[in-house]
Amino acid sequence: MARRKQYDFLGAMAHLTKNAADAAEVLVQLVKNYSSETLVLEAEKIHDLEKEGDRIVTELTNELYDAFITPIDREDILVIAERIDDILDGINALTYLFENLAITKMRPQTDEFAKMVLVATNGVHTAMQEFPKFKHSKTLKKMIDEVNRVESESDQLYSELKKSLFTEETDVLEIIKWKDVYDRLEQIVNASEDAVDIIDGMVIKNT
Repeated sequence: MARRKQYDFLGAMAHLTKNAADAAEVLVQLVKNYSSETLVLEAEKIHDLEKEGDRIVTELTNELYDAFITPIDREDILVIAERIDDILDGINALTYLFENLAITKMRPQTDEFAKMVLVATNGVHTAMQEFPKFKHSKTLKKMIDEVNRVESESDQLYSELKKSLFTEETDVLEIIKWKDVYDRLEQIVNASEDAVDIIDGMVIKNT
């Protein structure tokens, strides 16, 4: 009887991070060229990436039940997959926020925040790709540091944008809408930092 091919857990996680980075790229374009028509088109791309991400997480989880040997601890695989899924879910949820809150145009520096999301998710993707060769990789630690740096910068931007929102905006409804948007953007970057911190912990554990 033919032996069942071993499931590529690390490859599946790298695929998840690629989807997150691709979704962030779509988000950047959506924010840059924002309109109701663009929202419909670009949101659909993000929805598809998120659905595929859910499929990968389900597949990965099912494989964990049957796997006799895994490349790293099972708990670590589950935790990092969940954090990456959080990133994808966050970007996907943001498109629904734009729609449900009837956002008609972007506020200043929203594009800057979206680019930080892209840098952070690209960093997670590169870090996950580098993890299998962590003993010799010169890139992995740089990517972890890069995502941590971007997260710190996003904290500062988040604070500045919320201060501007509460001090300069007079429309209460706009304040409520954009507080939710800024909160979501910050959560996505935070989830990216969480992901690379978990990868960093896996390196230490497996060294």
